[in-house]
Amino acid sequence: MHSRRTAFAWLLRKEWRELLASRAWWVMLVLVGPLVGVSFISAVRTYAELSGLNGTSAGVGEAFSPLIGVWAPTFSACELAAAFLLPFVAIRLVAGDRQSGALKLELQHPMSAFTRVSAKALVLIAGWLVASIPPLAAIVLWKTYGGSLYPPELLSVAAGHLLNAALTIALAAATASVTEHPSTAAILTLSVTVGTWILNFVAAVQGGIWERAAGYTPTAMVAEFQHGLVRLDAVLVACALIVAGLGLAAVWIRLGVAVGRRVFESVAIGVLGVSVVALAPRATATWDFSENRANSFSEADEEALSHVTGQLRIEAHLAPEDPRRVDLERQSLSKLRRLLPGLQVDYVSSTSTGLFEQTAEHYGEIWYERDGRRLMSRTTSAEGVLESIYAVGGIARPAEAESAVFRGHPLPTAPRHAAVTFYGAWPALVLALATVARRRNR
Repeated sequence: MHSRRTAFAWLLRKEWRELLASRAWWVMLVLVGPLVGVSFISAVRTYAELSGLNGTSAGVGEAFSPLIGVWAPTFSACELAAAFLLPFVAIRLVAGDRQSGALKLELQHPMSAFTRVSAKALVLIAGWLVASIPPLAAIVLWKTYGGSLYPPELLSVAAGHLLNAALTIALAAATASVTEHPSTAAILTLSVTVGTWILNFVAAVQGGIWERAAGYTPTAMVAEFQHGLVRLDAVLVACALIVAGLGLAAVWIRLGVAVGRRVFESVAIGVLGVSVVALAPRATATWDFSENRANSFSEADEEALSHVTGQLRIEAHLAPEDPRRVDLERQSLSKLRRLLPGLQVDYVSSTSTGLFEQTAEHYGEIWYERDGRRLMSRTTSAEGVLESIYAVGGIARPAEAESAVFRGHPLPTAPRHAAVTFYGAWPALVLALATVARRRNR
């Protein structure tokens, strides 16, 4: 056991040296700073204006959340880095040994292929954590401005981007192991990323099963984490895909094994992965870590809705691209599905835009049905939906306590020292460290 630990520790050190020698990683580090800087500075300026900077203090800043106003746009730079920069770093680390011939020597040591791939993945995660220092610097700057911090929602945002980075690393490791050349692996990785974006676009137009599938794409997952919502099914799907990607990399990194056997093992991994993904939606647990409960109804409303028995059915005559349907989903139905697992929602429309259905007799109607009672409304706001549900269910609307109302954290301040930090200090620090690392490797 001791020798195995020593060998794994040696492998981690070796992979870390490979990462330090990778120009792609240093380029990513340099670019992450300005990316975060642009997002953070723009977000703080917008937040300050809404809070009354250079204007009236009676603005909407009183109900503005730093999670949505600052942290979601600031950490979105990490999503761009994970999509367009991290794949090249991962492919360089995984495919570098094959290109140099060092992989053939490593495979002679008694260590499983999955252990080797796991070591590379751990080092890449460590490299991503180093690249996450600029968002941490943004948090420090925000605190020096006097801004409010709510740790649970910040941890939710950071966890979402870490999970997204792990997905990218697993995908890049799989493509780098399957293909013969790093450029081919890069094309395949970016193709999968673009494919998930296309799925989101099709889901927005077609709805139905496409919409449910798009809910598990990295973009949708990160968006939910950035709003403080953590879904167990989405986490399970992401973990299954990560393990499957690393498993494929471990299968194809064994150069001496017959191709037929590797194909068979790859199919087996794919079947297991698909099985887990298919079963994951049954895990309905969710957690709302946002300070303003942006993903939930008020505690009083949730308590009242918990007494709704029987099946509640909602039939909305709205097209997939109708803005009212988007409002209905975001403000009400997404919250209702978390509270009422048996909720049945049916959308009815003849077109995808609804532009020429406006004159139809029933278009725009939202029908609520429970235990034979039916009620129709055209309101898509959360207040209107709740009123309709209480009416069709024969439940009195609870009174909301004044103390439960989120008042927001307005902050009318400019993003001081942010430009110097992200555009000057961070790139200079990275370049200095890269120079030192390069000299040590000589």
